[in-house]
Amino acid sequence: MRSPDPRISIIVPVLNEARNLEVVLPKLPPVHQVILVDGHSVDDSVEVARKTLPGIEVVTQTRAGKGNALACGFAQVTGDVVVMFDADGSAAPEEIPLFVKTLIAGADFAKGSRFARGGGSDDITLLRRSGNAALNLITNRLMRTRFTDLCYGYNAFWADVLDTLKLPAVDLPAGSGRQWGDGFEIETLINCRIALAGLKITEVPSFERDRLHGTSNLATFRDGVRVLRVIFREHARARRLRRRRARLGAETVENGLDRAVRP
Repeated sequence: MRSPDPRISIIVPVLNEARNLEVVLPKLPPVHQVILVDGHSVDDSVEVARKTLPGIEVVTQTRAGKGNALACGFAQVTGDVVVMFDADGSAAPEEIPLFVKTLIAGADFAKGSRFARGGGSDDITLLRRSGNAALNLITNRLMRTRFTDLCYGYNAFWADVLDTLKLPAVDLPAGSGRQWGDGFEIETLINCRIALAGLKITEVPSFERDRLHGTSNLATFRDGVRVLRVIFREHARARRLRRRRARLGAETVENGLDRAVRP
């Protein structure tokens, strides 16, 4: 049973965001849990976070990349609802109640969208907008979804769907290297797996602000290619699973008939 008054866990991946954290963290609403996942920052991000928001939980990610950071944060969740929140100032903290309200109303996954009515962006370039539109089109055709903003990372979901995501393990042996899903492709990977699992997705209008300080670690072309690979790989994975289930179902029926006709 899902609670009508859920405990909220906010996951904040961080890599050298000290100046932004001073501004962003005090604006977060009071919640059950805020988890900062540090990507081995060389500034004083962790110290600033602890000073600015006493009680914040700090985790050091086990590998590199936003995907691994999120996975490390998810592993520490004790709340009922998980909110993915960027530390650069682009995400509006005041939108969190709308995400939670959407989940309470029946969604499994509240998908932030800059292109839904009421959403927008101060930050997206024409190139990224065009690339996002193309990736949306491919995903919606292959997976029969209706995403308007596939690559936006401001999302929330019930914690009980975490097992559905099947993200790379955070405790792999040293030397395992970067895993598929460790990078910026994580957002698309999550969206695809939620959709292919048949869970209910509701888009939430969201306004993306400019980054406050510093520069983004996103590489438009490199990460765009990784997102495209995610789409095709997840579509192929879903087809393999369907064939396997169909084969197992046929074998079950055959075995049942065989037992039925035995003397």
